[in-house]
Amino acid sequence: MESILVVLGIIFPVFAVAVSGYLYARFRRGGTDLSVTNRVNLEIFTPALIFSVMSDAEFDLLSYTSLTAAGVVVILITGVIAVAAAKVMKTDVKTLVPPLMFNNSGNMGLPLAVFAFGEEGLAAATVLFIVENFMHFTFGSWILAAHFHIKPLIRLPMFWGAFLGIVVNLAGIKLVEPLGDAISMLGQISIPLLLFSLGARVAQTHVTHFRLAIAANVLNVSATLLVGLLLISLFSLEGMQAAQFILFCALPPAVLNFMLAEQYGQEPDKVASIVLLGNVSSILVIPVVLYFIL
Repeated sequence: MESILVVLGIIFPVFAVAVSGYLYARFRRGGTDLSVTNRVNLEIFTPALIFSVMSDAEFDLLSYTSLTAAGVVVILITGVIAVAAAKVMKTDVKTLVPPLMFNNSGNMGLPLAVFAFGEEGLAAATVLFIVENFMHFTFGSWILAAHFHIKPLIRLPMFWGAFLGIVVNLAGIKLVEPLGDAISMLGQISIPLLLFSLGARVAQTHVTHFRLAIAANVLNVSATLLVGLLLISLFSLEGMQAAQFILFCALPPAVLNFMLAEQYGQEPDKVASIVLLGNVSSILVIPVVLYFIL
């Protein structure tokens, strides 16, 4: 009973903020446009969070090498499984593979890490978030566009937040306290805003391909978790990093999958259905996973 209460205490604030975003977008007269808010979050607040975590003197980069490698491998293996599944399901590879490869490590992963594991969990979740975004804007873009460009990646403020944070960390540079506090405060805005935006996006999306969405998400959760459990032993992950990695593997598809599908004209209705159902069903999946890893 105590474990159940602990899990509820973790997921309630996460889903409460997301639900508030859903209700705001669902019932606000005149519609809801969070595009500017989302852009500011992606260009200012989230990079500030990444920089703040990476530049912290207590953040040991070398201690996260195995976790980083595990993150890359689980994404690639899941992609291979998704390609095979797309052929069996007679679905376009470009439609099915990205949602199964790239999960919601930002909107949902970062907030869950904070509430489940505290600051140490946030550091591990940030590492996996960077890995997932790097893979998404390189390998993911290559899947959709059949060619690779480095420019979209280096234009990302999140990339520079990570890069500069690592430079400051390795160089042993200590920021003056007022500056460090200001950057940290900016970063703290990103987590509730990511959740709120997720809820608003859910309210604006509809499931039109129910069977495909169910099949894709059942495969996504089961295959990714199974691969993740095997990789824990392979990369000798232990303690909090192992738990955070399993939580990462249980996350639903990233909202970015839908945005890129729209951009490339890659059956956005199908991708939206997969993303929406995955994020809604995480209300059931995430508590179960947390129960076993805490």
